[in-house]
Amino acid sequence: MDLQIATPKISGFYAATKTEVAGGSAIYAIAQCVETATEANCLTCLQIGYNNLQSCLPSAEGRAYDAGCFMRYSTTPFFADNQTIDITPFFKQGGSSKKWAIIIGGVVGGVVALLALFAWRWSRKSKGVPRGDILGATELKGPVNYKYNDLKTATKNFSTEYKLGEGGFGAVYKGTLKNGKVVAVKKLVMGKSSKMEDDFEGEVKLISNVHHRNLVRLLGCCIKGRERILVYEYMANSSLDKFIFGSRRGSLNWKQRYHIILGTARGLAYLHEEFHVSIIHRDIKTANILLDDDLQPKIADFGLARLLPGDRSHLSTKFAGTLGYTAPEYAMHGQLSEKADTYSYGIVVLEIISGQKSTDVKNDEVDEYLLRRSWKLHERGLHLELVDKAIDPNEYDVEEVKKIIEIALLCTQASAATRPTMSEVVSLLKSKSLLEHLRPSMPVFVETNIAPRESDTSSSNATTSISVVSAR
Repeated sequence: MDLQIATPKISGFYAATKTEVAGGSAIYAIAQCVETATEANCLTCLQIGYNNLQSCLPSAEGRAYDAGCFMRYSTTPFFADNQTIDITPFFKQGGSSKKWAIIIGGVVGGVVALLALFAWRWSRKSKGVPRGDILGATELKGPVNYKYNDLKTATKNFSTEYKLGEGGFGAVYKGTLKNGKVVAVKKLVMGKSSKMEDDFEGEVKLISNVHHRNLVRLLGCCIKGRERILVYEYMANSSLDKFIFGSRRGSLNWKQRYHIILGTARGLAYLHEEFHVSIIHRDIKTANILLDDDLQPKIADFGLARLLPGDRSHLSTKFAGTLGYTAPEYAMHGQLSEKADTYSYGIVVLEIISGQKSTDVKNDEVDEYLLRRSWKLHERGLHLELVDKAIDPNEYDVEEVKKIIEIALLCTQASAATRPTMSEVVSLLKSKSLLEHLRPSMPVFVETNIAPRESDTSSSNATTSISVVSAR
């Protein structure tokens, strides 16, 4: 009830509280609105959410979500105590001291909001105006529908000169729209399945309403025949792999690397636990982490795996490099959960710290891949030998680096159940204490052997052997 009132007044439209109750227990609660909403729209949405939560009682867990907001309470903690904020300054009349006035106001406000909502829906329906939101409950706009010819002109007919890269989901081009805005234009790869065509618009509406400072913003889309095109905000500094392994290798200092590690964790935590639909990325790697002008990380391609046709897979031989990041239970058995992203994140963290690719062999004699090398150094207490030599030793705290390496190893444990959630990872990264109470168990990694068929030596006819190898 308090969050419903305070959250619209807080910058970023997000708040989390822990409320002590009789008997020594506590109620944990969060509320959030999308950042594109106005304060009034946020309040209206949360009033509806608050009223919907009443149907969850007396359950000890409740969630209510709308296209523009999300609320959750639980008697079990689902975020760390140090993530709470004091919301009392945002009450005009002293917080919840006037409890009954707030309850009555909330109920009346919710009824008024519902009546206004029904009236708005009816007026929209009677006028034949299409809905612009996901679930039809708020006035949030859907993605922009771009004209094919405008995107064609913006990218000089999808010229190779403007090509930024290519991956499992298709090629990406730099484009300049008529109004001068620079965007990234992704032409999706279409399979034979019609599923992508059927689900495309609904999924794009969902993805376009995901707003977080560590996630690349989807601006809109274009449908032209069988072609499906997505338009994203443009990231001038390209992808993280360029800074870790590529042309700009060694240019990131420790502070910048730490902020990238933390920001990426925050983006994944939002996808997994804070957006009203849990989104598993499935393909976290340095190439899918883009950097803005301030070198802040933004995760790209989230939600696209839901659009991938059934006859294609980013685990095929064409994209075998991704297997260096893939959780063993997902690669071997197709068992998918948020913990698959956690594993991939752990690999990315080790790459950021070491400057070594996950699939590169450091020692030719023993096939010492990055994860195996990291684990052996951890067992021997030689964590610092993993640190990229391009990082100035005077820039970082030794214990902090050791802690982050151990967090990465917690994320890559063989058992998915023992890996932390991404919100727990964020808490661990922000905590000043060491991980004396947490000891990572030995990880495993996915190894691939790609060999051409005897009849043809082309890469397109290569066969792939996938195996899971322990870190010993």
